[in-house]
Parts: sequence; C-alpha cells; structure tokens
Amino acid sequence: MTLLSWPLAATVGVGALGCAAVTLAARLWLKRRRRYESAASVADAYDRWTNDQLLERLWGDHIHLGYYRQSGTGRSRHQDFRVAKETFVHELARWSGLDQLPPGSTVLDVGCGIGGSARILAKDYGLNVLGISISPAQIARATALTPAGLTCRFAVMDALALEIDNASVDAVWSVEACPHMPDKQRYADELLRVLKPGGLLAVADWNRRDPADGAMDRRERWVMRQLLEQWAHPEFASIRGLQRHLEQSQQAGGMTIETGDWTNATLPSWIESILEGVRRPGAILGLGPFAVLQGLRETPTILLMRWAFATGLMQFGVFRGRKPSQA
Repeated sequence: MTLLSWPLAATVGVGALGCAAVTLAARLWLKRRRRYESAASVADAYDRWTNDQLLERLWGDHIHLGYYRQSGTGRSRHQDFRVAKETFVHELARWSGLDQLPPGSTVLDVGCGIGGSARILAKDYGLNVLGISISPAQIARATALTPAGLTCRFAVMDALALEIDNASVDAVWSVEACPHMPDKQRYADELLRVLKPGGLLAVADWNRRDPADGAMDRRERWVMRQLLEQWAHPEFASIRGLQRHLEQSQQAGGMTIETGDWTNATLPSWIESILEGVRRPGAILGLGPFAVLQGLRETPTILLMRWAFATGLMQFGVFRGRKPSQA
C-alpha cells in the first residue's frame, strides 16, 4: 500500500466503523424499546440512565431541558447547555413566584432527578426542599451530590401516592414528570393535596397537541408512538388537558391555573443535548464502548422529540397557581 493510500484507507475504515455503529444503534433503538408497563418500568429506566452515568457526564446535574433567551447577550448561540439548564430553574422560579417565598419555606420537588433543581432552590433561594423520585438510583445519586448543610433532602416515593401529609408544604415544584404518570388526574390531585392553602404550584411538562386543535396524521401517529415507547411514557397530556386536571381537582379549592408555552425557549435543548457529545467526547469515551453505543441509541428519539416540538405536535407547557387561602 502506497503512503498516499493510508489516509484514504483510514477514512474508509473510520467511515465503515461509523456506519456499523449507527446501524447497530438503529437496530437497538427499534428492538429495545422502553415501553411503559408500570411504575417499576419507569424506575428501572431511570435507574439504568443514572447508573450508566452517561446523562450526568454529558449534561451535569440536570436532566431537564434548558431555557434559552431569544435576544441580547443571552441568546441561544451564546449560552452553554448546562448554563441554560440552570437558567431554566431560575426562570421557572421567577415565573411561578417561588423566588418570592420567605427563606425556610418548604418545597416538594416531584420527579427530582439527581437533585439539580432542588440544590439551586435550596442554595440560591434559601428554601427547604424535599426531592422525590421513583428511582432509587436517582435518589442515591442526588444524596451523594448534595453538600452537607444544604437544606434539601431526597426520598424514594411514588408521585401518585405521596407519603406526605395533607396541606403540609408551601410550594410544589415538578418538572417533566407528568409524561410518566398513567393517571394524570391522580397526579394533579396529589400535587394539590399536599399543598398548603396559599401555597404555590410550579409545573413544567412535555405536552402533546390538544386533540381539539387537530387530529394526528399518519406520520405524527408514528412519531408519537416512538416518543411514548422509547422513554417509558404511558401518555402525554395537552396543556389545556393538564390545566383542567389541576383546576377540576377536588384538592384545588377553586384554584386558578395559569399556563404558558415555553416551546421556543426550550427548543434548542434537543440539538444541544446531542452536540454535548461532540463538545465533551471524553465524557462518553471515558465510560467505554457501551456508552458510545448508548449515546447513539438515544439520538433518534432526541431528533424525533425536536421535530415534534418544532412542528407543534408537542409543546412545552408551564403551569402556575396559588392555592386559595382558607377563610
């Protein structure tokens, strides 16, 4: 082989390996779905995501999407993905009014992940936070990452059966947890049951287009099936649907729920989450060949999510409200 043919051979070899990896990942994506079966299937999925460390290595303390300001020096192309995730927490705290709670107020973080939001709410706002997740691995990791003396703690708990007294917390915070709930009304009931009169609600959710705004076509139905079956989602609520569940709950006490659509502000997160693998190759390579394959395996779902949110099949809804005070 001549010297000049070595670069060509290397390029072909790398290309062949890349194609083989993509083909294998695609096969795994199609065959190894994570269909929702029960709460145990959700816990198992998050245990695996936590224990393989891939998401934490790439995305840091936060699994949720980031918030990208659309103008000024904070616009998306100037904002680091991990910074955008922290920005999201502060934006939701400000929008919902949690930033105005007195220090020491109690907050329940439903679906806390590995504790990134809880730590910000405790450190930056002086709140006393209990984070809960159905995943024992997430709770163990959240506890390990939390410095001593920070006013947040974590517990394994089912959001549909909260082991918390009625009217016992000053605020309820829940980010991207509702898609895993098979009973959306019960989810709403539990969030409001534990909220004190006068307490604040802050919810952020991946929402489907409301059926009243148009039925899904054949392509959308296929995409929706992938979004549900790849990441252990039983169903998505629409923004108006979840708003109704919250307002019509027997625990609401006449509560009014305001909503917002943060789709545009969060949309860059999907591509940014993939680009983190390019920016931080050591984060993946340091975990071994399986992590590379795992990263490739998640990419099709991420791209479908981006398409769904960009085309209006999905929306990023935010929900806020104050529970009426008792007379």
